[in-house]
Amino acid sequence: MSNAPQPLTPTGTISSTRDRRRVAFATVAGTTIEWYDYFTYAACAGLVFGALFFEPAGDSIATILAFGSVGISFLFRPLGAFLAGHFGDKFGRKPVLVATLLLMGGATALIGLLPTYAVAGVWAPILLILLRILQGVSAGGEWGGAVLMAVEHAPVKRRGFFGAMPQIGVPIGLLLSSGMLQIMNMLFPGDAFLGWGWRIPFLFSIVLIAVGYWIRHGVEESPVFAEIAERKHQTKAPVVKLFARYTPLVILAALVFAGNNAIGYMTTGGYIQNYGTTELGLDRGPVLAAVTWSAVSWLVFTLFAGIICDYIGRRTTYVIGYVLLGIGAAALFPVVNIGEIWALTLALLMLTVGLGLTYGPQSAWYTELFPSSVRFSGVSISYAIGAIIGGAFSPTIAAWILEATGSASSISFYLVGMAAIGLVGTLLLRDRKGINLRPTAEEEQRRGIYVWQRPAERVR
Repeated sequence: MSNAPQPLTPTGTISSTRDRRRVAFATVAGTTIEWYDYFTYAACAGLVFGALFFEPAGDSIATILAFGSVGISFLFRPLGAFLAGHFGDKFGRKPVLVATLLLMGGATALIGLLPTYAVAGVWAPILLILLRILQGVSAGGEWGGAVLMAVEHAPVKRRGFFGAMPQIGVPIGLLLSSGMLQIMNMLFPGDAFLGWGWRIPFLFSIVLIAVGYWIRHGVEESPVFAEIAERKHQTKAPVVKLFARYTPLVILAALVFAGNNAIGYMTTGGYIQNYGTTELGLDRGPVLAAVTWSAVSWLVFTLFAGIICDYIGRRTTYVIGYVLLGIGAAALFPVVNIGEIWALTLALLMLTVGLGLTYGPQSAWYTELFPSSVRFSGVSISYAIGAIIGGAFSPTIAAWILEATGSASSISFYLVGMAAIGLVGTLLLRDRKGINLRPTAEEEQRRGIYVWQRPAERVR
């Protein structure tokens, strides 16, 4: 079969069902691997890194520092997003996706080989943080490329469904990460987990990266970018153009994601794992099992949201999702504090309903919000900024709130507030379901972005 791009339809998609399925599989596989690496670090920050890398600070401060190392990587996501956006808008989505996969995998494998503080002293946490920064750079560039490959290949009436493919890679990554850690906890109980058990999931990343590279290397370039390149319409400085013309859009899109990300990082950032084992005295294995079940539920509702947003719209799905997410966030710690593993599991399952509904439509909505010439930069940078506002330090903030107030219920006020911020960002943007994504429709793409503007005309 020829590697030449397929002919574009009037809305900027390829006509081959086989190619669309191959791209969907590649985006799921790639994001799963990326986020497996990312979440394995976050879970280990809550379970072992405080004791192994920040021990001299004392238990409480070591926990805060370990969660702080999770958040530091978010500060470097914009760097990854700027780099990926620049090169992705100039040279294509595919090479950026391959590069981010290799960077994430290499950093993750090296974490599994790091000496602890007892062996290397202060160099141990320094090296850990440096490798976490590389993970942050990779994560900042990964998401935008994956969602554009999925949505720009999709048929216009199924963008939400195909856009949900890279989104479900995130809960699958959490599922794989928590499942692997649970297996290691069984094989290496007690001190053995602190000694070697935690390292194996990081080293396993080498195998996953080899598989991911093989899958992604065989995927064709996005047809929308292929047309941009053919017409020689690549923007010379896409990031400069993005902020010159679309700064309000970047801010609002970031807020849309911030609410979801702050609440989601209660589990993906390792806080609930730490809280359940340290504060409530629950066994590590059942807590990891609860997180695993929540990942399954998150996956289901993310895929469901991608499907229904093709019918009721991205914005409507988000509004419903944020209302449910606010309710789940308010109930999280009151239910968890019952102190039984069934209550922790129930609270996490309740939370995943709103998480899925505010995550599944994101790929399609972000892609339809940004004009083609700055699309990679726009979706990547908005996502990265939203992650900083939302999830970057939410586990650290939660740990600080608990330390300052002595009550985990106070954390719920913070989480509900973040859900409200996400809802406000959602209500200020228009739904643009079905808009033409091709570079020839850039003028149409620039209109009707905000609620105070007239909506852009739709291509039928």
